[in-house]
Parts: sequence; C-alpha cells; structure tokens
Amino acid sequence: MGKQSSYQRVLLKISGESLLGKDSFGINQDACLKTAQELNRVKNTGVELAVVIGGGNIFRGLQLEALGLERTPADHMGMLATLINGIALQQALLKIGAKAKVMSALECPKVAEPYNWERANQNLAKGEIVIFVGGTGNPYFTTDTAAALRASEIGADLLLKATKVSGVYNKDPKLNPEAALYKHLSYSQYLAENLKVMDATAVSLCMSNQIPIFVFDMQALETDNLFEIISQGNQGTMVDHNE
Repeated sequence: MGKQSSYQRVLLKISGESLLGKDSFGINQDACLKTAQELNRVKNTGVELAVVIGGGNIFRGLQLEALGLERTPADHMGMLATLINGIALQQALLKIGAKAKVMSALECPKVAEPYNWERANQNLAKGEIVIFVGGTGNPYFTTDTAAALRASEIGADLLLKATKVSGVYNKDPKLNPEAALYKHLSYSQYLAENLKVMDATAVSLCMSNQIPIFVFDMQALETDNLFEIISQGNQGTMVDHNE
C-alpha cells in the first residue's frame, strides 16, 4: 500500500474517457475494471472517497449543438451519459469487492438512488465509494462544477481533478511546446489568468468553500502513491487560497 492520506474525505473528478480504453466510443470492459481498481487503490489509502464521472465517452452536450439541438436537451443527454458510466463503474467496483453507491442528480429511481445530502454523507461514513452522476441536475453546468458542488456539500478536504496532462499550464501544452507547468496557483491567479483546466464556476465555488484542488495526470492513479505525489509537490498543480 502507498502513502496513507492526510485527508479524510476527498472527491475525485474523472472523465468519461477513462472508460474508453482502446475504443473510440462507449465503455471498454477492461478499461472500466482498471478504473475501478484505481479508485479502490485511492480508497485504500484511508480516505472517504466520492467520485464524479463525466460522459464524454458517450455524449457531449456542447458537441450536439452543431447538429441543431438546443443546449438544454443536449445537456440532458450528456447528464444521462454520466448515469450510464456511473452504473458501469459501480458494477466494476462491486466485482472487485469494493462497496459502491451511485447517486443521481437526475431522478431515475429504478436505476440509481436520487442524490440526497444526508444519505451521501452516511454512505461515505460507512466506507462506500459514492459515485455522483447526472451533473448538477441542471443544464449549462459542467461536470467540473458538479464536482465542486458535491465536494462543497459533503465537506471534502480536497478535490482531485484527473486530466490527460501533468497539471495546469500557462498555455495548452499540446499546442505549445514552450508551455510552463504551474506547481502552485491561488484561486485568484487561476481565475485572473482565465486558465481552462477547470471552468471558472467550479474554481470559484471551491474558493468560496476553501477546498483545495489538485490537478494531475490521470496516469498517477495507476500507482499506489498518489498522496505521496501530492505531499512532495513535484508533480501536478495545487490550487488553493495561498498566494
């Protein structure tokens, strides 16, 4: 087992693409199982773990505007995609012996438990991995904002944001080889520089509730030392109130 976490309760935001594997669309069984094992590894460091998963492997609401859909129904479809991912991830977690619950902001009681603040806290306290799906339940909000909202509601000590890059850069590192990685940012600096790894609404919500955000390469979930990486401060980007 890797380094034990100094945090008690964390929320991890992962993308729907984490379930793609080698496929270009949908849910790859091996990738889903691998993601479940990674989540269980984080859980076994001693934290209470909540997860928000995106739906981009199935549907992105913004992409469908180009096909003539209004934003609201397109976003509803995107929220339903997160519900599908959440159920798949829960089943993978149960398969490896981890306790997991899916809670949905979209009411779909025959499929998932409706989100309830009290029940969510009870489930986390019992050691279950709680997967929040359905976004915020409202259009025009991203899953990043849903992650910040749920982190605020459950009193998370840290919001973990898994990405395809090593942290927050001053420019897009895929387009600019000279892009520089920030090791640390204050909320205000992040917002002032209009950085794009998380949307401004999500960062503002974390700032209001003093929840630090750690942005990191999702490949770090494949190791057993995520919290050692955080404590050493030599990978990823920490966003918090410190200037």
